[in-house]
Amino acid sequence: MIRKIIRIDEEKCVGCGACAEACHEGAIEMVNGKARLMREDYCDGLGDCLPACPVDAISFEEREAPAYDEKAVAASKKAVKASSPACGCPVSESRSIERGERAPVPSAAVSRPAQWPVQIRLVPVGAPFFDGADLLIAADCTAYAYAAMHEELMRGRVTLIGCPKLDDADYAEKLEKIISGNDIKSVTVARMEVPCCGGMEQAVKKALQSSGKFIPWRVVVISTGGEVIREM
Repeated sequence: MIRKIIRIDEEKCVGCGACAEACHEGAIEMVNGKARLMREDYCDGLGDCLPACPVDAISFEEREAPAYDEKAVAASKKAVKASSPACGCPVSESRSIERGERAPVPSAAVSRPAQWPVQIRLVPVGAPFFDGADLLIAADCTAYAYAAMHEELMRGRVTLIGCPKLDDADYAEKLEKIISGNDIKSVTVARMEVPCCGGMEQAVKKALQSSGKFIPWRVVVISTGGEVIREM
């Protein structure tokens, strides 16, 4: 029969597993680090996996495919539930991190991430923690070079990290979608003094311009010796 079904672009897929986590029918599995539609008859064509994908690698198409088999899906869910351990590891689940009262510790020992995930390439564009957020977009080396990173830069901000050199990626398009699609209050860019980190700053600048929004932003430059050498 001809019906609507998902299509996964394996070239775009970054292997985060978010779509497999979001697919309640179990139609998607991770194979060799890529998402793959393993059971067409398990795909209901509703697309719960689409908004979960951080890189827009999933789309709809209409083509010849077996009918959705609701009974087979129900039996599969029952079998998985019976064989699953009591706990899991939701590595790709987007969530805010609430911090309650705890015993006093030195400020340098307090971790300040406000959400999960933190990688630019993995975070969903429409994650609820972006609503009303002050955003920190940081080169990943900054957290290791700057001892006060958590307390002075991450505290009170949603943090996104990446490395434009090692990822070989232009983050501008993804960041533009985050900024234009959410109520972002401010943007702070944390980068190292090395030239390759300039790619992060330029990506943010391009994303802000493309979004058409006027949002306060600043750049904090950190030396390889671990000091803030410039703010602009």
